[in-house]
Amino acid sequence: MANKRNLLLTIIAIAALFALAWYINFESDSYTRRIVNLCLVYAIIGLSMNLTNGFTGQFSLGQAGFMAIGAYTVGIFTVPVAYREAVFYAAPMNPYIANIELPLWLALLVGGLLAALVAFLIGTPVLRLRGDYLAVATLGFSEIIRIVITNAQTITNGALGIKDIPPLNDVRYIFAVTCIVFIFITALINSSYGRAFKAIREDEIAAEAMGIDLFKHKCMAFMLSAFFAGIGGGLYGALLGTVDPKNFLFTLTYNFLLIIVLGGMGSITGSMLGAILVTAGLEFLRVFDEPLELFGTAIPLFRPGFRMVIFSVLLMMLVLYWRHGIMGTREFSWDKAIAFCKNPFTFFKKKGGQKA
Repeated sequence: MANKRNLLLTIIAIAALFALAWYINFESDSYTRRIVNLCLVYAIIGLSMNLTNGFTGQFSLGQAGFMAIGAYTVGIFTVPVAYREAVFYAAPMNPYIANIELPLWLALLVGGLLAALVAFLIGTPVLRLRGDYLAVATLGFSEIIRIVITNAQTITNGALGIKDIPPLNDVRYIFAVTCIVFIFITALINSSYGRAFKAIREDEIAAEAMGIDLFKHKCMAFMLSAFFAGIGGGLYGALLGTVDPKNFLFTLTYNFLLIIVLGGMGSITGSMLGAILVTAGLEFLRVFDEPLELFGTAIPLFRPGFRMVIFSVLLMMLVLYWRHGIMGTREFSWDKAIAFCKNPFTFFKKKGGQKA
């Protein structure tokens, strides 16, 4: 009975959020739509990174490279054929792909599959490493992907990047993709494969002793992570309307690492919360970058860059009070939400008693 109720509440919540996305898409300005879309795209990429780092316990830093594959796939195949000669003016586009034009949804899938294929080729030797060694190796491969893209002039237009990508600022479309990704990964984590991922995270030796094929499951998690990062990168490229190798420097990966650490390593809900807090929070604090005068006197701290100082201080406070992130490894629960709504004081008293 409770499961049916929770499923019904989930469906109602998704419908309500889609209605909100519809309202934002038509009633808000382009700036607000851009921020909401960035939150959704970053949530997809953050969740894809959490699949490897949080649920499987493998410290991977290759997300920027997989994003670049997805973004460039969308850029290459969705730019109208009539515009390609103007885009590839330095060197003609490779004739094998010059006349291939795909709809956005198909280009996203192709980008995700290409990212997964590259992840398989990279993961075969790299996933035998652990800890910091794996992080350095995946970070290096991410840079290799970016350098290859920079030098593949006839395919990616090299350092010039690709412009004239049909712009996507539709909140409904990106929300639908985000919803599908979250539902799929939730189902995956609650399946036998998800339990195997968590077992590997907790203790690899014990997991292997229980009959779990470590390399198979690590490679599966790595490929799925790359697949969804490629889809997120494709949406990111379509949202910007242009892609450039400098958009995918290795420092971009740290943004998503911050999202999953802040939200909670091993929490699907935490990935969404982390994406919203980091993306929308930085925009909300932009007011601190503007000059401020008080009684005719300019406040010296209010200048470009000060918002990052404020943001860093807030992050330090959050990390001090939530060492495992806001959600930790927990997920949103309808049962707990209903219990809180019925009697919040008793709810907090029980929580306090449990901690004691």
